Amino acid sequence: MHRMNWLIRLTPVLLAGLLLACESAQDQIERQTAAAQSGRQAGGTAPDGLAVFRKYCVTCHGVDGKLALNGAKDLTKSALSLQERITQITNGKNMMTPFAEVLSPEEIKAVAEYTLSLKK
Repeated sequence: MHRMNWLIRLTPVLLAGLLLACESAQDQIERQTAAAQSGRQAGGTAPDGLAVFRKYCVTCHGVDGKLALNGAKDLTKSALSLQERITQITNGKNMMTPFAEVLSPEEIKAVAEYTLSLKK
């Protein structure tokens, strides 16, 4: 019975911690979105690199580029140039999907430029 009381008391604390962790990831996404939008010129139709990243890359690379799931590299440590990133996004590598038939060249360039902002 004592263990059950302990578990009942601990459950709300664990749930609150989980909520805070999820919320902080969402806060980070919103902050990055605001930064990306403020950097674009008004009326411009250039693709949003952050939006492309969030749609296609977060699953393996994570919100901050550090997830490294399914063999994905930590983008905060990548030494690839912009052109090398464009080539890799276009053609894929190892387990990475080639995006040549999924994204436009402009979207590929925009997301490659966005990944440069993740470097430390």
